[in-house]
Amino acid sequence: MLNRLLPDQPGAKPLAEALRSCRTHFLWAGGFSAAVNILYLTPTIYMMQVYDRVVPTGGLMTLALVSAAAVLALGTLALLDWLRGRMLIRAGLRLDRLLSGPILTRVIDIQSRGPNTQAMREFDNVRAAVAGQGALALFDAPWTPLYLACCFLLHPALGILTLIGGVLLIVLAWLNERDSRPQLAKSMQSNNAAYAAQAAVAEQAEVVRALGMRDASVARQLQQRQSATRQQADAQLTGGKYSGAIKFVRLLLQSAALGTAAFLVVRGQISPGSIIASSVLLSRAVAPVELLVGVWPSLVQARASWKALTELFVQSADHDVVRTTLPDPAGKVRLENVSVRLAGSEGAQLKSVNLTIEPGQTLGVIGASGSGKTTLARVIAGALTPTLGVIRLDGAEYNARDDDERARHIGYLPQAPSLFAGSIKDNISRFSREAGTISSEVDRAAVAAAKAAGAHDLIQSFPQGYDTILGPYGSGVSAGQAQRIALARALYGSPALLILDEPNSNLDQDGEAALMVAVTEACRRGAAVVIVAHRAGVLARVDRLVVMRDGVIQMEGPREDILARMRGAPAGRPLVAAGGLTQ
Repeated sequence: MLNRLLPDQPGAKPLAEALRSCRTHFLWAGGFSAAVNILYLTPTIYMMQVYDRVVPTGGLMTLALVSAAAVLALGTLALLDWLRGRMLIRAGLRLDRLLSGPILTRVIDIQSRGPNTQAMREFDNVRAAVAGQGALALFDAPWTPLYLACCFLLHPALGILTLIGGVLLIVLAWLNERDSRPQLAKSMQSNNAAYAAQAAVAEQAEVVRALGMRDASVARQLQQRQSATRQQADAQLTGGKYSGAIKFVRLLLQSAALGTAAFLVVRGQISPGSIIASSVLLSRAVAPVELLVGVWPSLVQARASWKALTELFVQSADHDVVRTTLPDPAGKVRLENVSVRLAGSEGAQLKSVNLTIEPGQTLGVIGASGSGKTTLARVIAGALTPTLGVIRLDGAEYNARDDDERARHIGYLPQAPSLFAGSIKDNISRFSREAGTISSEVDRAAVAAAKAAGAHDLIQSFPQGYDTILGPYGSGVSAGQAQRIALARALYGSPALLILDEPNSNLDQDGEAALMVAVTEACRRGAAVVIVAHRAGVLARVDRLVVMRDGVIQMEGPREDILARMRGAPAGRPLVAAGGLTQ
C-alpha cells in the first residue's frame, strides 16, 4: 500500500523519500496492530471459558486463572494500542520535519506561476490522516478475515452470517464513497476559496472601511461561506445516510448472531459460551468497516491533498537541481526574447523583450500605466519567471544559480515596500540571521546599507533604533519611512544589480536626495541600476532610457536622445501616454 502512494514524477522525490523514511514507523504500527487484533479475541475466549468450564463445574480456581490471563492480555492490548498510536504520531511529526520546509519553499517559488497558498493546509490534512483514526482504520481492516475465520470455527452458519453481513457493509461503504466523493471535492474547493477570500478582505480591512465596503464585503463573504457550508452539509448528509444504514445492519447482525447461536445451542451443535462469543466476534469483524466509513471523508481529503502536494512538487521540479557555484557576477544583464503572460490574464504583459544592461550603467524605464514597466522590473529582479525567453546575469541564465544565491547579488525595491513583521535590522538584512549568518556580520552590513540609503539617522530616531519591531506588513512606520528602509534592504550586501520600481513615490525632498546619492554611489562601485519611474527628477542622471508601450520596448537609447525624440513625437500619437513621465 505504501508503494502505491510513493510519487514517481520528476520533482516529487522529496515526498517519496519522506514517506519512505516513515516506513519503520508504519511497520511497527502494523506489527502492533497485528498483536492488538489477535488480543481482541481475549473477551471471546474468556466468555467461552467462563460459560463452558467455570459455570458447569463451579471451578473458582479456574475462574481466577482465566480472569488473570484475561487481565494480562487486555493490559497488553491497551499498551500496544497506545504504542501504535504513538508510532503514527511520530510518523506525522517526521513528515512535518522533513516536508514543511520544502513545501514552504516551493510555495514561494511557485507564486510567480500562479498563487498556491493552500499547500500547508493540504499537508496538514495528510499529516492528520497519518497520525489519526484514518490510519488506524486502515491497519485494522486487513484483520477482518481473522474474526471471520473464528466465526467459521464456532459454526459454519455463524461464519456465513458474518460473511454476508461483511459483504453487505462493504457494499454500503462503497456506495458511500461513490456518492460522497463529488460532494467532498466540491466542499474542499469551496472551503479553500472562502478562506482565501476572507484572508484577502482582512488584509485590506482599512480600505474596506474607508470606502464603506464593510457590509458589501461581509455579504459577499457570507454568500461564499454559505455555499461552502451547504456543500459540506450535503457531503455529511450523504455520508450520514450510509453511516446510519451501516449502524443498523451491524446491530441487526449482532442480534442475528445471538439468535442463530441460541438456535444452534438448543440443537446441541455449539456450546452455550458460543452465544456471547459469536456476537462479540461478529462485532469485531464488522467494526473496521464501520470505522472506515466514519473516517472515509478525511481519507479522501488526505488522498486529494497528497495529489495536490505531488503536483506542487512536480511544478517546481527545478528546485532540486544541483547547481555549480558560479563566481560573483559583475552585473551585466541580458534579456533575450522575454515574454510574460500572468495567470488569468488575456494578453501578455511583456512581448519578446530584448535588452542589455552593463555594469555601472543606469537604465531608466518609463511608459504609461499598464505598459509593462513593473513586470519588466519584476522579471529582471528574478521575482517573476518569464513565460518565454531567457534572462542572463553575466552570461549565465538566472536559473543557473540557486534563487537565494542569485538574490544575494540583486537589490530590489518594489512599488510597495513590502516590509515584514520583525525588527528594522531584520528587514534590512533580509532576515539573514534566520539563515545562519553571524549576528555581528548582519549588524555591520545592515548599518552600512542604511547609511548607503541615507536612512541611518532616520532609523536612529526610533526609540529602539535598528531593533524597533515592526508589525505585519511593516506597520509602525509611515509610507515614506518604509520606502527608505526598503531601499536600505535593496542595498544590503552591495548587490551587483539594483532594481528600483517607483523608488521616490512616497519620498519627500530629503528622501529623494538620499535616493539619488544612493544610486550614484551604486553606479560608482560598478552596479547596474534599473529605475522605473513616472517622475522625471529621479531619472535626471540615468545613462539610458527605455520607453515601454503595450508590453514592448518602443524606444531605447541615451537619455537625451530619447527625450529629444519624445518631444518630436507626432501630434495625436504620443510615445508616452499621460502619466508616463512627469516633472
